[in-house]
Amino acid sequence: MQFEMFLALLFALIAFVYASVGFGGGSSYLALLAVVGIGYPDIRLIALCCNVIVVSGNIVLFLKRKEINWKKNLILVAASMPLAFLGAILRIKEVTFFILLGISLLLAAILLWIQSTNISTRKRTYTVSNPGIDGAFGAGVGFLSGLVGIGGGIFLSPLLHLLNWDTSRKIAATASFFIFINSLAGIAGQIIQFSGNFNWELTGILCLAVFVGGQAGAHFSLKFFKPHAIRRVTAILVLIAGIEILWKQIIFE
Repeated sequence: MQFEMFLALLFALIAFVYASVGFGGGSSYLALLAVVGIGYPDIRLIALCCNVIVVSGNIVLFLKRKEINWKKNLILVAASMPLAFLGAILRIKEVTFFILLGISLLLAAILLWIQSTNISTRKRTYTVSNPGIDGAFGAGVGFLSGLVGIGGGIFLSPLLHLLNWDTSRKIAATASFFIFINSLAGIAGQIIQFSGNFNWELTGILCLAVFVGGQAGAHFSLKFFKPHAIRRVTAILVLIAGIEILWKQIIFE
C-alpha cells in the first residue's frame, strides 16, 4: 500500500503541472509506470483513464470561461477519433512501443520549447482556420496518440501555436478537448484487444490522485501562471520523460 500511495502522490503532482496547460499528463504517466515496473499491457490503459479524469476537469473550467471554439474543435476531433481508435487496436511489440513513445516525446518537448519562446518574444496575429490542414493534423496526431497510448495534446498544441491558430487559452482548451476524445477512443481500442487481468484497484487510486492534482493545477494556473512559463516547464517534463523511456530501453536491451 505504501508503494501505491507514493505512486499516487507522483501522479497527483504530474496532473497538477500538466493540467496547468490543458494537458492530461499521459506521457509522464506512461514513463513513470514503465520505470516502476508496471506491466506493459496495463500502462496504456491506466494512462488513458487518468487522462480522461484530468482533462474532464479542465474542460468544465474552459466551458465556464467560453474558451472552447466548437467549430474549430469539431474538425480536429472528427478526423482524430477514428484514427486514434485504429492506432489503439494495432498490436506492436513492447520495445517498439517504448522507442516510438520516447522519440515522440523528445520531438514534442522541442516543439513546446520553441513555441513558448516564440510566444514570449513577439506579438501574434491569428490565422483563419483551414479545415483541410486541421483535419490532416487531427488525423495524424490522433493515430500517433492511439498508437502510443496518450491523448495527443502535447503533439497538437505546439503545432497549433506555430500556426498562430488561436490564443494560448483557446489552444489549451482545444488540447484538453482533443485529449478527452482521443483518450476515450484509445480506451475503447485498448479494451477490445486487451487480454488478462487488469489492476482496477491501482487504477482507481491513481485516477483519484490525478483528479485532485488536476483540479488544483487547472484552478491555480488560470489565476497565477503565465502561459509561456507553464509550457516551458511542461517541455522540460516531457523531455525528461522521453529520455527516461529511451534510457530504460538502452539499459535493458
